[in-house]
Amino acid sequence: MGFYDRHILPWVLDHVMRRPVLTPQREELLSSARGDVLEIGFGSGLNLPFYPREVERITAVEPSHGMTRRAARNIESSGRDVKVLPLGADQRLPLPDDSFDTVVSTWTLCTIPDVAAALREAHRVLRPGGAFLFVEHGLSPDPAVAKWQHRLNPINRRLGGGCNLNRDIAALVRASPLAVRQCQTFYLPRTPRLGGYTYRGSAIK
Repeated sequence: MGFYDRHILPWVLDHVMRRPVLTPQREELLSSARGDVLEIGFGSGLNLPFYPREVERITAVEPSHGMTRRAARNIESSGRDVKVLPLGADQRLPLPDDSFDTVVSTWTLCTIPDVAAALREAHRVLRPGGAFLFVEHGLSPDPAVAKWQHRLNPINRRLGGGCNLNRDIAALVRASPLAVRQCQTFYLPRTPRLGGYTYRGSAIK
């Protein structure tokens, strides 16, 4: 991992993910979080202000040391009980089965190398009846937009820390052991369509 990935990319991602247009998406999604929460791809902790107060304990998984450093200040100011865990090279979560009521993923599935494995892990650590909450960008149904998503994906992956523009998030979640409860799709306002087609929903174990 070079200087760009360690220092520049975390700053860029933190800045981009603070855009006000993302706030309603966080608020809507996280209002359903309950009990013990696992957040996959914690980033710099920008979701913390939007968890309901009854969520007292959050376990966070974040593979980027640069993002973890940025998260420390947000965790401290939130006053919440947050435990940040590293992620092994095999993407297996260092957590027991059936240990969380809610698993959260916000703009994370685009970068995970093996999404199917990550979703299997989310299913494994959820308690029966637990919810997987997600909001992600991905493949547009508009052929003209999708064509450019496919064309520009190699460049975006290189500059965006492995971020893919063209993943069909709904199809990936439906192919997992999780049962999709709802999935809304729309273009995010004030966002280029190449990266603005959004999937927001929930699935249960």
